Amino acid sequence: MLQLDHLVLAEPGFRLEADVTLPKGARCAVLGPSGAGKSTLLNAIAGFVVPQAGRILWQGQDITDLPPGQRPVTILFQDQNLFPHLTVERNLALGLSPEGRMDGAARARIADALARTGLEGLGARRPGQLSGGQQGRAALARALLRARPLLLLDEPFAALGPALKAEMLALVREVAEETGATVVMVTHDPQDARRFADVTMLVAEGRVEAPVATEALFANPPPALAAYLGAG
Repeated sequence: MLQLDHLVLAEPGFRLEADVTLPKGARCAVLGPSGAGKSTLLNAIAGFVVPQAGRILWQGQDITDLPPGQRPVTILFQDQNLFPHLTVERNLALGLSPEGRMDGAARARIADALARTGLEGLGARRPGQLSGGQQGRAALARALLRARPLLLLDEPFAALGPALKAEMLALVREVAEETGATVVMVTHDPQDARRFADVTMLVAEGRVEAPVATEALFANPPPALAAYLGAG
């Protein structure tokens, strides 16, 4: 269970409050207008933004003050965050250990992750030799190897075409169902939320609203969501 306990994120000209609970294993979309604080929220959960007040708890443990590397979290960004000077295989090895060790067991797990994400035979290439879609797959493969129970997606597939994006979201969903991971996905696309998420949280007007069943939310959107959807 992920709990944001009276969390306050603030900087000059910006304030976001959250007091919500997300069940373990949930697939949650985060929707809201640009600048509302969606990415800031994910960065706080991951440990890259320090809250002004409140706590972040995972399975009842307070992780608010833990450094990012010690949190049960993997975050995927839109720019994929692959190291351009390393091969894809070496990039994935960093998902298994900070040193990127490449023993036989690691190579076998990496080969399996590459095959699962449609990158079989491409481990020796560098990110610059891959297409945008292949880079997204490589970043997802590294996240799968990290096998953390909380996966945060900050629009990592936004630059992909509709068919490939749908395929990547289906893969994330499949892996989440297999592992029981909790997934929190920022998106600007309502169709992504409807396709992927059991529940959706609206971020608007300085607040993170409690998660609501996705189809129910779209069937009866609150004013802030209706305004956002109308603007889109």
